[in-house]
Order: sequence, then structure tokens, then C-alpha cells
Amino acid sequence: MIEAIDAGTVNWARATFTLTAMYHWIFVPLTLGLTFLCAFFESIYVRTQNPEWKKLTKFWMTLFAINFAIGVATGIIMEFEFGTHWANYSWMVGDIFGAPLAIEGIVAFFLEATFVTVMLFGWNRVSQRMHLFSTWMVAIGANMSALWILVANGWMQTPVGMVFNPDTARFEMQDLWAIISSPVAISHFAHATSSGFLLASLFVIGISSFYLLKKRHLQFAKRSIAVACVFGLFSSLFVAFTGDEHAYITAREQPMKLAAMEALYDGMVPSGLVAVGLMRPGVEPGGEEDPFYFKVEIPGMLSFLANRRFGSFVPGINDLVYGNEEQNILSVEEKIDRGRMAVARLADYKQAQKNDNEAAAAVALAEFDQHRDYLGYGYLESPEQAVPPVGITFYAFRVMVFLGTFFILLFLVYIYLLEKQQLENRPWVLKVGFFSIFLAYIASQAGWLVTEVGRQPWAIQGLLPVNIATSNLDTTTVAISFFLFLAIFTVLLIAAVKILAKQISLGPEGE
Repeated sequence: MIEAIDAGTVNWARATFTLTAMYHWIFVPLTLGLTFLCAFFESIYVRTQNPEWKKLTKFWMTLFAINFAIGVATGIIMEFEFGTHWANYSWMVGDIFGAPLAIEGIVAFFLEATFVTVMLFGWNRVSQRMHLFSTWMVAIGANMSALWILVANGWMQTPVGMVFNPDTARFEMQDLWAIISSPVAISHFAHATSSGFLLASLFVIGISSFYLLKKRHLQFAKRSIAVACVFGLFSSLFVAFTGDEHAYITAREQPMKLAAMEALYDGMVPSGLVAVGLMRPGVEPGGEEDPFYFKVEIPGMLSFLANRRFGSFVPGINDLVYGNEEQNILSVEEKIDRGRMAVARLADYKQAQKNDNEAAAAVALAEFDQHRDYLGYGYLESPEQAVPPVGITFYAFRVMVFLGTFFILLFLVYIYLLEKQQLENRPWVLKVGFFSIFLAYIASQAGWLVTEVGRQPWAIQGLLPVNIATSNLDTTTVAISFFLFLAIFTVLLIAAVKILAKQISLGPEGE
């Protein structure tokens, strides 16, 4: 069996992957949303034959192309890291995790890559309808790519459709459709892609607001804002809807994550939702100290969000760590005991096979099967290790929710001022709209912090902790790779921002 990796190596590997994922996610959501906005813009052009809409479409396509190129570069690096930094993970679950990534590359990415050339360079070379078709295919292909990536991530959050093979010590796929149709995967896809639509809408609104503040390209800016506001409003409402559904699924599949999102240490009936709160640092599971300096709760709302019933029980961190007999919640300590039994019996099975002792192998395998569901817990050192970083998860969740609510109001204000033809006379609104580009990125990154930090300490929820998923590398080697990637990604980001800024300064008149 795999031995636990040095803690320094694990931490540097996690830091490197976190760095890569966060840089990559700067570019992905803008790609997901801007492709559809370009398709909307071009559809209006084809229908109206107004050359101003063509000019508008080509401008936003240029910004998309810059963002797309850098996003592809960071994405490729991130996929390679599964082999370089997470070799044990790739060995144990590569048969399952690799399938959605392969489908993404063969089907979705090639669909996107095939038509993106026509979209960017096919003006006046193909018919209008063929060019419009290519633009829509790029939008669909980009979001299909996201589907398969999020299916893979959804499986990491809630593994389904697989079985553990004791002969190879690997998890093997049994049902691809179960993996694709997992409620976690579907809710991930719906929430992440719609948040990308929202971010792209704010990007278009922010850049267009900049033009209005500078009294440049006024008609261009108003047209861009009109389409982006409608798309953004519907997207933001859908983000709120899918976020609620995602929380409901999380309550069933990852109750520890939900408890961390609310900093709920002791479950209760009913459970209130913390609207605003300041956490007390250093609170440990099992302690009697109040985790909050202060908090404002919405009574019973967490019970409703988690179970669709106001008077229902929501387990807290202490219930999940130390068990709750009344609610039939098994303690992590008991799971660790069963997990260690599974690890020991698996080792006995492998040794018996090596000695050609079929009888002993059969006995060991039968005992292993009784505890195989808790195999991953056998590598935890203590029950408290099953608790994710509560503070990060709690605050990141509230940043995401508060900004999401603010964006809905912002879209409504923009639509109202556009209707009244007063938008260009409200510089403070335009400034808020411009700076909301950065707020959108903060909200997007906060969402992934909740998703990934709230899952810790698991690489695969309940099955594979991160302390055995890493590659067997020297700590110094992994640390050096972190700083190399930090330098590379920072240079790429600076280059992308400078190129975008240059193109924005040229405006729609600049080819």
C-alpha cells in the first residue's frame, strides 16, 4: 500500500496546484461567458446587417482571443501536474478521473479549437451564416469543455460509479453514466458556468462603462451594456438558484463542508443561517468556546436550505467528528478504526497472494470487504484531521454570496438607467460598474475556495486523503516548482493584462 508522504512535500504540492488552479480560473470564466456574448452580438449583426454590430462583435472577439490563449496555456500546465505532483493520485484514480479529461480533449476542446480559427480569422472568407455558426460552436465547445472538467471535479467531491480493485490497489470505473449524471457534477456545472456568464457580463459592462466615463465610443458602449445587462441579470439569478441547489446537495453528500461553511460546531434543531459574523480564531472541535465574537442569524434558514424543512436537524462539526448516536452519525474515530482495519487486511491479502496462500487471501479479502468503504480514513492520523479550514471556508462563502447579491442589484440599476437614458450622466454608477470587474473575479475565486478548501483533507472525498495522493518527491524539488510556476504565471498574467489594456485603449476602431 501507499505510504504517507512527508508533510512538507504535501503542503508544497497543494500550494503549487492551488496556485495553478487559481491562475487558470482567472481566464476560464471569462472564456465561458464571453463566447456566448460574442454569439449574441454577431446574431444581432447578421439579423440587422448593421455594420456597427459587426465592429462591436470583432472587438469583443479580440479580447476573447487574448484571454483564451493564456487560459489554454495555464490549463495544460495544470493537467500535467496530476502526473508530476500527484502521481499516487493519478495511479489510484487515473482510470476514472482521466476518462472525462480525455473526452474533454477529444470532443469538446477539438470542437472549440476547430471553429475558433474560423471565428477569429474567417471574416470575409466564409459566409455570414457559416461564421455565425462557428461562433456558436465555439461558445458551445467552450462550455462543453467545462462540463467534462466539472464532471471530473464532481467525482472527486462525491465518488460514484466505481469499485476498488484490491489486486491493483486502484479505483476502476464501472458506470460512466453514473459519474456524468451525478447530482454533484450537474450542480457544479450549472453553478460554475453561470457564474462565468455573470463574470463575462460584468467584464463587458465594466469596459463599456470605462468608455462612457471617457466619453468615447458612446453608442458602442451602450449597445454592449444593453446585451450584457440582460444576459448578466438572468445569469446572476440562475447563479443564485443553482447555489441554493448546490448547498442542498452539499448537505447530503458533504455535510462537513456545509458545517465549515457556516462554522456550525454543534448541530441543533432548527439551525439558523449566519448572515454576518466575526469568527474567534483558534477554535478547535470539541471545545466549549463560542466560535463567534458576534453573529447575526436568520432563524431556521440553514435547516431549510439543507433539508427543505425549517425544523430539521443540521449536523455540526462536533457531531460529524465525535459522532451523534441520536442522529445515527458515526464518529470519525470509528471510521478511522475501520479504515485501518481495511488497510491492514488489504496488506494481508497482498502478502497472502505473494505467498500463494489462497485460503489466507480469501479470509483477508472477506474482512477487507467489510471495511472497504472506510479505506481512506485509515490514513488519517486523528479525528480532528477530518475538519477542513473553517475560517477560510466560512468567509469565502459569505464573500461569494454578498457579491452575488450585489451584482443582481447592479444589473437592475444599469437596466433602469439605460431605459431612462441617464446612464452616461451617472459617473458614480459607471465607476462602480468598472470596478465590479475585479469584484466579479473575487467572487469567482471565493467560490472555488469554498468548493476545494471545504473538501479538505480529501483528494477524493472519503476515499483518498491528500497526504497519500502526492508524488514521492523531495520537498525542495516541489518547493522550487512552486516558485517557478509563480514566476511563469505572473509573467503570463501581466502580459495578458497589458495586451488587453492596449486593445481596450485602441477601442473598437483598432483592428
